[in-house]
Amino acid sequence: MESFFLALSLALGFLTLLTLYRAIAGPTVVDRIIGTGVIGTKTTVILILIGFIYRRVDMFVDIAIAYGLLGFIATLAASKFFLYSKSIDPGTRPAKDRGTGA
Repeated sequence: MESFFLALSLALGFLTLLTLYRAIAGPTVVDRIIGTGVIGTKTTVILILIGFIYRRVDMFVDIAIAYGLLGFIATLAASKFFLYSKSIDPGTRPAKDRGTGA
């Protein structure tokens, strides 16, 4: 059974790398945010599978829950940030968001 969980973890790791490509080279900001959310979800599942492999599911479930919660909060924060700024580059923000300055 350990070999099954190990193979499943390796397959999910490979799929996470494919999702990383979408998170880096996504054509829109929404694709990048969704890509990072999917990476967080797959990493949570991989942590649970590692817990099955080491026969310490109780410890790895706690770690996976904390990681999943942090990933969810980061996704919400990034969504809120891009809702108002539309870009990472401060020079491309709308004039009303830049402030008056002197």
